[in-house]
Order: sequence, then structure tokens, then C-alpha cells
Amino acid sequence: NDWEDHLAVKHFSVEGQLEFRALLFVPKRAPFDMFETKKKKNNIKLYVRRVFIMDNCEDVIPEYLSFVKGVVDSEDLPLNISRETLQQSKILKVIRKNLVKKCLELFDDIMEDADNYKKFYEQFGKNLKLGIHEDSTNRKKLSELLRYPSSQSGDEMTSLKDYASRMKDGQKDIYYITGESKQAVENSPFLEVLKKRGLEVLYMTDPIDEYAVQQLKEFEGKKLVSATKEGLELPEDEEEKAKFEEAKKTFEEMCKVVKDILGDKVEKVVVSNHVVSSPCCLVTGQFGWTANMERIMKAQALRDTSTMGYMAAKKHLEINPKHSIIVALYEKVQEDENDRAVKDLVMLLHETSLLTSGFSLEDPQVHAARIHRMIKLGLGVDEEADASLESEDMPGLEDAPAEVDEASQMEEVD
Repeated sequence: NDWEDHLAVKHFSVEGQLEFRALLFVPKRAPFDMFETKKKKNNIKLYVRRVFIMDNCEDVIPEYLSFVKGVVDSEDLPLNISRETLQQSKILKVIRKNLVKKCLELFDDIMEDADNYKKFYEQFGKNLKLGIHEDSTNRKKLSELLRYPSSQSGDEMTSLKDYASRMKDGQKDIYYITGESKQAVENSPFLEVLKKRGLEVLYMTDPIDEYAVQQLKEFEGKKLVSATKEGLELPEDEEEKAKFEEAKKTFEEMCKVVKDILGDKVEKVVVSNHVVSSPCCLVTGQFGWTANMERIMKAQALRDTSTMGYMAAKKHLEINPKHSIIVALYEKVQEDENDRAVKDLVMLLHETSLLTSGFSLEDPQVHAARIHRMIKLGLGVDEEADASLESEDMPGLEDAPAEVDEASQMEEVD
């Protein structure tokens, strides 16, 4: 009972081993309760020789196409049909297969008009992504219908096919990043090296993208690679490789010190060439959750906490050997690796990279205390000025002279 005209319509009949006629409509807007669990699963009314049989036959069309409204009139199903026989019916499987095929053809027709497709995708993009997750048979066809904003598409959205046509020479993979919003992922430290090399990155900001991309491993032979996970391989020449290997050797000892300080907060600390203007970032293991997926799972109202233990992201701290903060920290480690100032700064770097990499802080209060102490140093306020206000268990600050020296180094970086 929609008050608006439909966006598209398809009327067809199938003849051969079995006969049926169908009329399908795509509405202009998604119903507000589209993904409610208690509502009926689809909007297709089933008739047999123009006699109405039922309007909630789950086998007629898959759940991700539940927004498509229409009628199906079959010549071959028996009139005295029960739900049990419907479930066993091979005729119904053929009808379902044909309806899905015709729906995809209908979406292709909508795609020919860019404005109409934009409206359609705004309303039903989630359904197409759910289809990628659930319907392995039509995954390839559905992947051609997907649209994403990217680092080079501006305000428009781009298809995977268009992305592939713009790929640079020597680029084998399609790069993407998942996150909470376009603004959050645009300035992510993970994109620094990709942007510097002029490589396009797809922004996936819908929670369902995390599920869809796990199923959509590749598109036209090109692998989809996450920019936030370890193992991001970029084309590099021999000179770059040699410099990177040298940096690895130089900072090897410092990586061990940082790992000892952070303990089990990170799985390992490595030198990276994936960060350009940030001192460090936290990547996740190739097969665990991304930071965004961890955020989504934590937000589930009925989540199973037992999976959080083994599926939670294994974090690897990647440091940028060219950054002035890391260079200054390296010098401090060489002087005295047990200096409390080193520990405090490593903790601060870890906490800020947690935030910039999309994770949440376990203890924001401790992080805030560290920042406040840095502000005091910057303003030249005596650290003991608020001693009477502080709680006794707040992490202590290091020796004043070492910190003042560090503050001046921070100012030089700024």
C-alpha cells in the first residue's frame, strides 16, 4: 500500500518444463521495518491458476530481496497445496531461481539511469550487500551492482568495475578500508602510503560491509586487500627495499624494548614503510577482526562474549623509522632503555595510535592523565600543583628534568 509510484517494474512469463507468470515491482523507498525479524519475510503473493494461495511463502524469493513486491501465478502447482508440500516442491525452486534472475535484470535496467540508480542504492544498498553475504550463486552478478565512495571519486560513488579500469600499472589488488564514517577513514594513517603513491582506496563505512567483504574475496581476478591489516604488499624498487632492511636492523633493539614495555597489549612491534606522516599505527592480523569489526561486535546487544577472546584483533604496532618522534625516542632508548620517560612516551604513543587506528581505549582516564601531564609541562606548571586533588593510584610522572627535555623535543616536532 505504497503512496508513491514504483521505481521500476518487470512483467514476464516463463514457459517450458513449467509455466508461470510474474509481475515484480521495486518501490522507491525502503520500508522502515525492512530488517525486523518478526515481519513477514517477503512481499510476493503466490497464486495457482489465478487462485490466491499464500502471501508469505519463504521459498519463493530469498530474504535479501524481501523489498521486491509482486505476484506469481503458476500453472503447475496443485491447488490443494499445503505448506509442507510447498517446501518440498521442485517447481518452487525453479520459480525462485527465475525470480532472482529477473530481479537482477531489473536492477541492471535501473542502473542505466544514474540518478534512478543512486536513489535505488541509497535505499536498498544494504540488501545487495546482504545478498553478497548469503547468495554465493549470484555473488559475481551482485558485486557489479555495488557502489562505494573512494579516495579518488570525490562526492560520487564508484563501482568495482570502474575502480579496476583506473588501476595503475603493476597494481594487482583492490585496496579498501573499513571504518565508522567517510570522515574517519579519509584521514586514517593506514592510507598515507597508498595516497602518496596515488593508489585509489575504497571507503567501506557500512557495518554490513565487514560481513560482505569476508565473502567477496576478489573481483574479476583481483584480490580485495584491507589497508588496516598486516601483509599489505606494495610495489617497491631495490633501493627502497635496501633502505627498509637497513632501518629494520637499526631499530630492531628498540622494537624489543617497546614490546617489553607494552607487554601483551600488542602481539609484536615492527618497523614499517606503510606510515608516512604518523609516528606509528596499529594493524591487525590477517585473519582476525579489523578494528571496525571489533567495534561492531562490541555494540551487539546480544553478543557472545566468549568469541571476543579469540576473534578480537591481534594488534601489531608498526613504527615509522623516518619520523622525528621515533628517531628521538630511539636516541633516548640508546642512552637508557630503563628511563621512566621512555616508558611513559611509549604508552602515550600506543594509546594515541589505538585511537587513530580505530580502536577504543580500555582506560581513557589513564590516557587523559598522561595528556594533562604533557599540557602541564608545556605550560611550565609545577607537576605537584594539583597533588592534593589527584587520587593516589594515578600513574606517576617521571623525573622532571627528563620530561622537560622530552617536552622540548615534542615542541621541535610540532
